[in-house]
Amino acid sequence: MKKRRKPSRVRPDHLKVQEQGAIVKRGYGLIKVALVYPNTYKAGMSSLGFQTVYRLANQIPEVACERVFFPHTREKNPQIKSLETGLPLDQFDMILFSISFENDFLHLAQLLRATGIPLRSADRSSDRNHIHHPLVAAGGVACFLNPEPIAPFVDLFLLGEAECLLSGFFDHFRSTDTRKDFLDTVESKLPGAYVPAQHLPICYGDTPESTGAPPLKNRIQVQYLEDLTGISTTTAVMTSDTAFKDVFLIETLKGCPHGCRFCTAGFIYRPPRVYPLDTLKAALDEAAQKTDRAGIVSSAVLDHPDIGQICQYGKDKGLTLSFSSLRADKLDDHIISILSDAGVKTATIAPEAGSPRMRRVISKKLTREQILNAAKSLVDKGIMNLKLYFMIGLPFETREDVRAIVDLTLDIKSVFLEASRERKKIGTITLSINPFIPKPATPFH
Repeated sequence: MKKRRKPSRVRPDHLKVQEQGAIVKRGYGLIKVALVYPNTYKAGMSSLGFQTVYRLANQIPEVACERVFFPHTREKNPQIKSLETGLPLDQFDMILFSISFENDFLHLAQLLRATGIPLRSADRSSDRNHIHHPLVAAGGVACFLNPEPIAPFVDLFLLGEAECLLSGFFDHFRSTDTRKDFLDTVESKLPGAYVPAQHLPICYGDTPESTGAPPLKNRIQVQYLEDLTGISTTTAVMTSDTAFKDVFLIETLKGCPHGCRFCTAGFIYRPPRVYPLDTLKAALDEAAQKTDRAGIVSSAVLDHPDIGQICQYGKDKGLTLSFSSLRADKLDDHIISILSDAGVKTATIAPEAGSPRMRRVISKKLTREQILNAAKSLVDKGIMNLKLYFMIGLPFETREDVRAIVDLTLDIKSVFLEASRERKKIGTITLSINPFIPKPATPFH
């Protein structure tokens, strides 16, 4: 057996973007993995899930994981290479797509075609030791919501949270000699693995008997962490070229306890799980060593039982904190004071619907008074900028419900201006209105 050289971690000279934390491993016997985010560098590096997979994969000594992004260029045949070493995509042992959004399914096919890898899984080489076609795997929330649109193009899906899957996945890959051996056995060895070629799809209205589909041996279950003790989900690579420029992202909670009927987070991640306070303090310590800004992210930031201590600890570390969307009914004076003291300048509130009736329909349990009180209290405490999120096109929506978005926004504006006059300073209100898109695993799908 060849002796492995100790992997080196150096910043490659050709890396054009200013980064902290990029990993390059060089040595014999490593599994070469291309971790692909099928969109721009800026979008991919803003994804905490993508960054988590990059960090976890590279923590495995036998794995060298490099990043690849979709090249937004007008070149007819762009070269698809890794960011770390410039290795062409088709020279890796495997290609692992991390897909957050369904729109990027098309980019997966475009990347494979641009690289010269057969688009369909059935057309690829079955022997790693002869004609080399990398194994094509995919994961991410878009995949475990519904992998079927890209099933013909993917050898293997990893359905669930990466922390549950990656170690066993790479262990089994090392233990097999050919693609066929690996794909024939991985479902029985790794819960959450789904090999489309091992199954016959059934259309709505059909039965397994009518299509001749083989009996399902074991139902494939999406894998979730039961306990977040010892787990940390944070930024792996710091860069200024993201949606969160030079912000160290920290996830505080997985899932959401509120169950809004349009939102996947409240259904596919049940039950919601919180990261221990000690883990989050350690993450804030790391953030303070790398930057002066930390982003506290989750689907329900204010539902963490220790949110006050988290904010205070971040403030004590000299960090300016920012937050994902805040629920209006959780914004009492104490919490808002903590947010203001932690340097928060902008708060995001998502009423989603303008009328009380429509909010009941979507199970967004917020009253008009709670929303207006939150807006006033934020300005009173010096958080002068508000972002408001609404949706249109929801089930059972009427024209009156749409008009109610305008009415509620004007009411918020009135409260906002009155509170701003008292402080003799005015900020901004940013309104975002988006179309409703039905999502699998939700009541509105």
